[in-house]
Amino acid sequence: MNLASLRIITPEIKRSVQFFEKITGFSAHWYTEDFAEITTGTCNLAIGSTSTMSLFGKDLTSPGNNNSVIIEFLVENVDEQYNNIKDLLSEIVQQPTTMPWGNRSLLFRDPDGNLINFFTPVTPEAIKKHI
Repeated sequence: MNLASLRIITPEIKRSVQFFEKITGFSAHWYTEDFAEITTGTCNLAIGSTSTMSLFGKDLTSPGNNNSVIIEFLVENVDEQYNNIKDLLSEIVQQPTTMPWGNRSLLFRDPDGNLINFFTPVTPEAIKKHI
């Protein structure tokens, strides 16, 4: 089994897609006006408008209310990435900080309030885990 994608449901899909294109440097592939994907190489970040939930028979989501999931991106150098994107971020939760488990981590929120973590392994153990 492989994790294929993570999906964010948003009432403002164009805004969200543009945000993720800017912070990742990847272009989205639009399938419809209500659904796009950004392929990062190991996983897809799917972004759907709230209207896509009706295809499942009912709306099971509450955009902007995520308080328990962090979407994480492994980046080559979190400090450089931070300098490149900090002007795009409306809420920085934590500037680049080395965590006890060996990752240097930048935590921020996307336009819908979802937590996003950019991290770079910096200790030998963390580097070994991700290479």
